[in-house]
Amino acid sequence: MVLSLEVWEGPPPPLPGPIMQDIPPLRGDVVVVGAGPAGYFCALELLLLGKRPVVLERGKDVHNRRYDLRAIMQHHTVNPHSNYCFGEGGAGTYSDGKLYTRSGKRGDIRKVLQLLVEHGAREDILVDSHPHIGSDKLPRIVENLRKTIEQLGGEIHFNSPVSDLQIKDGVLEGVMVEEKVVKGEAVVLATGHSARDVFRLLHRRGVTVEYKPYALGLRVEHPQSLVDRIQYRQCPRDEFLPAASYRLAQDGVYSFCMCPGGIMVPAATAPGEIVVNGMSPSKRNTRWANSGIVTAVEAQELAPFLDQNGPLAGVAFQASVERRAFEIKGDDSQRAPCQRLVDFLEGRVSKELPRVSYAPGVFSADLAEILPVRIVEAMKHSFRRFGEMLEGFLDPEAVLVGVESRTSSPVRIPRDEVTLRHPQFDNLFPCGEGAGFAGGIVSAAMDGQRVARAVAVRAKV
Repeated sequence: MVLSLEVWEGPPPPLPGPIMQDIPPLRGDVVVVGAGPAGYFCALELLLLGKRPVVLERGKDVHNRRYDLRAIMQHHTVNPHSNYCFGEGGAGTYSDGKLYTRSGKRGDIRKVLQLLVEHGAREDILVDSHPHIGSDKLPRIVENLRKTIEQLGGEIHFNSPVSDLQIKDGVLEGVMVEEKVVKGEAVVLATGHSARDVFRLLHRRGVTVEYKPYALGLRVEHPQSLVDRIQYRQCPRDEFLPAASYRLAQDGVYSFCMCPGGIMVPAATAPGEIVVNGMSPSKRNTRWANSGIVTAVEAQELAPFLDQNGPLAGVAFQASVERRAFEIKGDDSQRAPCQRLVDFLEGRVSKELPRVSYAPGVFSADLAEILPVRIVEAMKHSFRRFGEMLEGFLDPEAVLVGVESRTSSPVRIPRDEVTLRHPQFDNLFPCGEGAGFAGGIVSAAMDGQRVARAVAVRAKV
């Protein structure tokens, strides 16, 4: 099953709402690298503060990005700059659109949600305890955010990957896009958690980056009717009940990005790797439920990669697992390794697999050959405990698909806790999930707003 990425529904883009009115005269350009939630909400806040954002996005606009998503799904072709992680709106645009966050102290959640409503989201998100827009609705909202930024004087440039930093006499003047220098009084790095080329660029240029803890594992998928029966004790569920979900944690293994009524999608950002993620449409009405099941990467997994990669050891380990998932099948497709959950627990390859939601297809494999032994054993132990916690969780129709590896950034780009500036450049502002300071749409958006305010403070000093 492939969710439609073709139809743009709804009225024309709205005019800027109350929050984006009374914009002061714009003085000074700020380069914002990345058009995800951190980058776009940083840009909106910069406009409110009288700064002109110049947003550089490596991928395509949200409308044209869908053709590259279709190419991954149907033709197994990965565009390194336009995929489920890269492109306008960032990773969250086509991977569910959950708006729940525990980061209430980091910023104004209400302001983020109100801006989304003013750009086309349903007002329900202002009151729901776990607000959700859906991957079928969020692209239009992202497009509306872009139009507001441009109408109010900002610039947005697609197909513009940053290739270098422009540093002169120890001063950061801007960034390089191909052979062109894009200058600004400040540079905001809001590149997202999968911008490995940017992490390597910073490390190569002597800009301090650090290892950041992250998690890795597999994605589990059940029939949604089974999850409904487990949680509601009825199937079919009452028409007024939403698709049931769950949240599990045991001995360091936990569920991540649970998608009721959703599908699994290919989230690779380069040829030669397999990465899976989950998404849900606004109605959460598919026949499946899926969730990442992950555990923290520990020192023993990183040890073989430290000497050659230093602070990028987490990136190197992550990439090695994704390559193994790709290479084990022996072809160039985006088919993902798959195993029935009960077979994974018993250490046997599944003789046949049920229908799954992952459109590029799956193949039967021993997932223990892809993940490190410690992670495999930890997951087996916790899955058995999950089966005790949720009767029916270990159903024979449940499958595991690998690998769930892009849970968060494996790198932190350090910054001062107060000024939010990088310690080496007073006009370089690491921002959002890629810099290691957010996790999800809302927390990234709030961090973008916070960084914009820090940029404005610096301009006044």
